[in-house]
Amino acid sequence: MTNPTQPHGPLRSFGRLKSRPVKPRQQALLDTLLPEIAVPQGPFQPLDLMPAAKAVWLEIGFGGGEHMATQAGRHPETLVIGAEPFVNGVASAVRHVEEQALKNVRVHEGDARDVVDWLPDACLDRVFIMFPDPWHKARHNKRRLIQPEFVARLARVMKPGAALRFATDWADYGEWTTERVLADPNFRFAEADADRNAIPADHVTTRYEEKKLGDCAPVFLDFVRI
Repeated sequence: MTNPTQPHGPLRSFGRLKSRPVKPRQQALLDTLLPEIAVPQGPFQPLDLMPAAKAVWLEIGFGGGEHMATQAGRHPETLVIGAEPFVNGVASAVRHVEEQALKNVRVHEGDARDVVDWLPDACLDRVFIMFPDPWHKARHNKRRLIQPEFVARLARVMKPGAALRFATDWADYGEWTTERVLADPNFRFAEADADRNAIPADHVTTRYEEKKLGDCAPVFLDFVRI
């Protein structure tokens, strides 16, 4: 059995790291603001980043950052940690942080699995995984973020009762995730008979979601850490 506390392998669960040149204003924020709100590069205690935080949330793969920023704005007492390897997405996120004067956001430019490995046991109250790269071709399924080993790592850092929301617009990925998360004895559905296509009341629509690039209507899977 894989030990979830061991360093993760070389799985590449995300695609390109940069597309177009970063705009000058966003580059300036990457140079100045990002170092101020970056998470430490190694094991850390979330409350050292925001001692007054009443809860700690993690968003894995925040894309352009609109979901992360909006949730942080709605919950200023919550420390929101986001991880994203795509440079243009990080540049967009720091712009949202600056424009909304958010003081409760911390960012990791890179693989979210590193952040999960750096976090202490049972420290997270909520985790969002919103529309991750689907790797929808069968030969690429092994690159998907949701694998049994990663689910075990999430279980380690989530508090009992913590919420995990996974969203996708690829039907197969929804089924894949349901099977693998529920196979871990540390998780169950928040509501067994919930409508998985119903948009949660606290959901924030993302630019990616609006593009409708998948093969189905968005699926929202809400789990609870037992």
